[in-house]
Amino acid sequence: MMSRLRKTFVVGLCLVLGTLTNAGNGLAQNAPEAAAPATNAGAGAQSLNGQELNGKIELLTRSLEQTQTELARSRSEIEQLRAMLGEVLKRMDAGATVLPTQGTNAGTGEAAAPAAQISQDDWDLLNARVEEQRQTKVESGSKFRLKLSGLALFNAFDNAGNVDNLDLPSIALPKFAGNPSGGVGASVRQSIIGLTGFGPQLFGARTSADLQMSFYGGLPSGYTATTSGIANLRIARIRFDWENTSAIAGLDTPFFSPNMPTTYMSVAVPGFASAGNLWVYTPTIRVEQRFGGAGTPFKLEAGLLDPSANINYTTTNNLRLPSPAESSRIPTYAIRVSYNKKSEARPASFGVGGVYSPQEFFGNYHQDGWVATADWKFALLPRTELSGQFFTGRGIDGFGGLPQDPYPLQNQFLYTALTARLLANVGVIGGWSQLKFRWNAQHEFNVAAGTGGRNSAGLRQALGTSFPTPFIPARNEMIFGNYIFRPRSDLLFSAEYRRLRTYEITGSPNSAGQVGLAVGFLF
Repeated sequence: MMSRLRKTFVVGLCLVLGTLTNAGNGLAQNAPEAAAPATNAGAGAQSLNGQELNGKIELLTRSLEQTQTELARSRSEIEQLRAMLGEVLKRMDAGATVLPTQGTNAGTGEAAAPAAQISQDDWDLLNARVEEQRQTKVESGSKFRLKLSGLALFNAFDNAGNVDNLDLPSIALPKFAGNPSGGVGASVRQSIIGLTGFGPQLFGARTSADLQMSFYGGLPSGYTATTSGIANLRIARIRFDWENTSAIAGLDTPFFSPNMPTTYMSVAVPGFASAGNLWVYTPTIRVEQRFGGAGTPFKLEAGLLDPSANINYTTTNNLRLPSPAESSRIPTYAIRVSYNKKSEARPASFGVGGVYSPQEFFGNYHQDGWVATADWKFALLPRTELSGQFFTGRGIDGFGGLPQDPYPLQNQFLYTALTARLLANVGVIGGWSQLKFRWNAQHEFNVAAGTGGRNSAGLRQALGTSFPTPFIPARNEMIFGNYIFRPRSDLLFSAEYRRLRTYEITGSPNSAGQVGLAVGFLF
């Protein structure tokens, strides 16, 4: 357009110059005649030439004005094009910081892929995502980041046989004549809410904290007793993480029992909680030291724990009395050594641990509780994973993994003076293992089995001298199989069948089964 305007301007200027030249030549030729006395014919010719010149000048003036108008419009369009080009260049520069640019890779000399073209639709989508993240940000009372997470979980189930807990059975109970056997129901009590806070760096360590709560702390009274639960604290821990060292303090799962079975029918209480899985949430102070390279590190963990009191005893008041481990005034010590291979395709982990728990009972009776553990998780074949745990020891009822009395004694003195110390001297053994098969990111199958029990001869002797005699099973076995379908990363469906078999000190075992469906939404 500029070249066309320039040509028009040059042509117009040539016309003006040519006209002025012709007019000058005419005046020069008529100069002798003009010197003579003027006549009526000469005056008329001169008047006619002046009118033609004025008309041509006026025409050229209008042409120049039109050319100036078009030139101004062209300048405006050029400025708009420059602004649009600048915006495009800025976006391309911004994209170049994320996408590889054309050239060579540093250090390799290989040609890199050419820069990708970013369309306006992509930019609009990216801006929409940024705005969405700004709108859904969790506000904190401090200037540091806070993340909200959780699991909204609905469970439906059908039980065959008598169990200690309808929605989350842990042991099978005897059948009584005339008493209905089994039941069907639904629950949302295993839903979980969690908060994770990220703090400043302190002494070179990254600080953070976790808080988790569920609604499985008991049943309220009233019309909502079967559909709601009392909130209880699961995890509340503070972390200090350096490059190779971490320090953790708070309420946590036992670090010497890191693996958990995969099941959405038993979330508030982990799977095999009474059949070989040491799990009880315990106040803990521990230190973790990592050795070796980033791909295959060795890890050493050591800490002090405050195990729960034996759950065979309950009280109706709010008084918190010391457990046998707390009465000794010596904390429980634990250590674990593990090898961990961090591989996305074939991860592997193997660890061994030990626990020492001094305990003090009524009558100045001292008992040293202890446990030795082993845990594993590794890939057998492509898409498969084997995980589990084994333990043996005595005096570790406070860490779970064993069947407990479903009808706990109400008299604290009788329990602590006689029953508790007799049970603390009985040897225990247990463990569990799970085989996982992942077809893809959406389909997963799990089959698992676990068992936990006490030495039968020692248990019979302890219960024979205890009054009143509690109902404490000798051994408990559980198996389950489930299918988990995840159509999206935040939505899951699961179908599961589990079977329980509980052995008393005499007689045939009690058995029960459960078929369950779970629907969960993760946020």
